[in-house]
Amino acid sequence: MKIAIVNGPNLNLTGKRENDIYGSKSFEDFVSDMKKGFPQVEFLYFQSNVEGELINHLHELDNVKGLKGILLNAGGYTHTSVALGDAVAAIEKPVVEIHMSNVFAREDFRHVSYVGKHTIGCIAGFGMESYLLGILKLMNQA
Repeated sequence: MKIAIVNGPNLNLTGKRENDIYGSKSFEDFVSDMKKGFPQVEFLYFQSNVEGELINHLHELDNVKGLKGILLNAGGYTHTSVALGDAVAAIEKPVVEIHMSNVFAREDFRHVSYVGKHTIGCIAGFGMESYLLGILKLMNQA
């Protein structure tokens, strides 16, 4: 079984920036832990700070055989990118919107998601455990 994790802008700095919000562990360390914790899952990890690269990657993932679904943390693009929302709407693979912070406890502009209406659900506010919950959802999805 394959699960893709796609992270947007600034998530390459996880573990280095705003540790009170995002924690002190790097995302690469987290993915390594998930590979150990879920040996039956092949994790496909991609991160980009570039909107078009994220869109292209989502299009490519839609053609990956055996891919159970996509965990998408679009970062700041969640709240600004109609194009990224359109990309999620255009693919057939199920997508779970992920946020490490509780976006509803932050600035008002973060309460809007252009990708959320095209996903099977949203998990927010649990740090890196938000991804873990998403993994469990995709693993248990029919």
